[in-house]
Amino acid sequence: MALKRLFRFREADSDSTKPFLDHLEDLRWTLFKIVGTLVASMMACFAFRSRLIHFVQAPLQQVDPRAVASLRTLAVTDSIMISFQLAFYAGLVVSFPMLLFFLAEFVLPALTDRERKYVVPAILTGFGLFLGGVLFCYYFVLPKTLAFFFVDTLQQGWTPSWTVRDYFSFVTHITISFGVSFELPVAVLALVYFGVLNVAFLRRTRAYAMVIVMVFAAIIAPTPDPLTFLSLAAPMCLLYEACIWLALLVERRRDKVGPA
Repeated sequence: MALKRLFRFREADSDSTKPFLDHLEDLRWTLFKIVGTLVASMMACFAFRSRLIHFVQAPLQQVDPRAVASLRTLAVTDSIMISFQLAFYAGLVVSFPMLLFFLAEFVLPALTDRERKYVVPAILTGFGLFLGGVLFCYYFVLPKTLAFFFVDTLQQGWTPSWTVRDYFSFVTHITISFGVSFELPVAVLALVYFGVLNVAFLRRTRAYAMVIVMVFAAIIAPTPDPLTFLSLAAPMCLLYEACIWLALLVERRRDKVGPA
C-alpha cells in the first residue's frame, strides 16, 4: 500500500514508531492546511479579479488592441466562473511556497537535522524557478504564440473571434505548465542529494532524458502546435543540462561534508 510505504519513510530516522492512524491524522491536517491556504489565496485574488483579468488580457492586447474587445462569452455565468478559474490559478502561484512548506513539513520526520536546514532554501529556490517559468512564458512565449495563431487565422481568411473561456484557459494552462516544467532542477538535485541519482548516471542517460523531456513537454503543452512545444521543450532541455553541472556541485559538497 502506497500510504504505508510513505509512512514507513517518515519513520526512517525516528526512534519510535507511530500508529497508522496517527500518520493518517498528520496527513489529514497537512491536506487541510494545503486546501485552506489555497482557498484563502484564491478568495484574496478573486477580490482583485478586474486587475487579474486585465493582466491576463495584456498579451493579447499587444497582438492587436481590437482583439480583446472581440472576445466573446457564450454562457450567462462566464464572468463569474472564469473569474473563479483565474483566482484559483493566481492563488496557486501566490501560495506555492506555503504549499511546498506544508508538504516538506509532512516529510520532515524522515530527514536528519542537517537535511532540515536545506528545506527553506529549497522551497525558496523551487518557488523562484516556478515563478521564473510563469514569467518567462507570460513575457516571452505567450505573446509570440498568440501572435502566431492570430496571424495564421487571418491568413486562412477567418476572423479571430475567440471565446473568453478558451482564451483564459489557454493562457492559464500554458503559464502553469511552464512553471511546473521549471521545477525540474529542484527535483533532480533532490534525487542527487539523497543518492537516488548521480552525475555519471545523468550524463550516461542524457539522450534518453531528452526524449523523456520532449514527451513530457508534449503532454503538458496546452496545444499540439510546434511553436508551443519547442518553446516548452527547449528550456527544459537546457535546464536538464544545468542540472548535470549543479548535481556535480551537490555531489562534491556532499562528499566533502560526509554522509547525512
